[in-house]
Amino acid sequence: MNLFRTFISNAVCLTGVIGLSATAGLADPVKLRMGSATSDSDTDVYKIAYTELAANLEKIAPGEFDVSFFPNRQLGDEKEMMQGLQLGTLDMAIITNAVVANVVPEFVVNDLPFLYADQQVAGGVLDGELGDGLLSELEAKGIVGLSFCESGYRHMLNNVRPVTSLEDVVGAKYRVMQSPIFIGMFENLGGSPVPMAWGDTITAFQQGAIDGLEVPAWVVTAASLDEVADYMSLTGHVYSAAELLISKQAFGRLSDSQQAALKTAAKMACGNQRVRSAEIEASIIDGLRDAGKIEINSVEDTAPFRDAMAPLYEQYRKQIGSERLDAWLAAVSK
Repeated sequence: MNLFRTFISNAVCLTGVIGLSATAGLADPVKLRMGSATSDSDTDVYKIAYTELAANLEKIAPGEFDVSFFPNRQLGDEKEMMQGLQLGTLDMAIITNAVVANVVPEFVVNDLPFLYADQQVAGGVLDGELGDGLLSELEAKGIVGLSFCESGYRHMLNNVRPVTSLEDVVGAKYRVMQSPIFIGMFENLGGSPVPMAWGDTITAFQQGAIDGLEVPAWVVTAASLDEVADYMSLTGHVYSAAELLISKQAFGRLSDSQQAALKTAAKMACGNQRVRSAEIEASIIDGLRDAGKIEINSVEDTAPFRDAMAPLYEQYRKQIGSERLDAWLAAVSK
């Protein structure tokens, strides 16, 4: 009799669990739209971030998320997407650090030239307390910072000479993003920065209105810059962080467990994306060398370049916050 009662009791419990599971399974997944300003190619580092995020979410919280990706500025350029995140009209985006710094000025710390010696140093800082503290500054602007992905190191291309020392930059006209810190970098190196929209850059380069430009390696192949530039110097002058962001409104609609799952998946995604980004960069540079259309050189000693940035670092001390800047400089020097 006791065995019978136990059997019935267990059967009732099992039926209840199955019923709950079936109910959970019938719940619609959370739909999130994620925007990007870059292309939809398999080697596009922003698309890789999305692919990694979607895969990790499915592992951690199967069936709970449906993230759709909209590359190629389908949801606006990066400035417009930042505004959409703040207003809650856009759910998610991956945004270049310089654009994020226009909304939260402290983020300019990531764009300090010659700051991160290598990708491992950058990842260690950005995945730690300093990075988390910086991401938390976004909440006051209506955005939740999930993690730091990247778009790689930026390098110098020109039609004048290979860059091996500071003297090689002096007097050269380089197209830069319309960002004060990029302008200041080339001014401190003795160059002549020319702020210019990307859409005008290649034509200006071909016509000789500028001597050079600075971009990540993947842009060199994507824009066929090896067809128009004579020299590519692996200066690695700026590590381009790219923040994976979600609107505070969209994040607030998630359950506690879903919020935790999204944060975990984002950290994993950006970590994997950074590894893949480094692999892609190495492969691209090898391919460019093999093609032989552009002369590529490494810069053996970047210490003089970084020393030249000291006035620029101090110029941004107030914007970054003195305590934060000192902590950052200490962390990257370990």
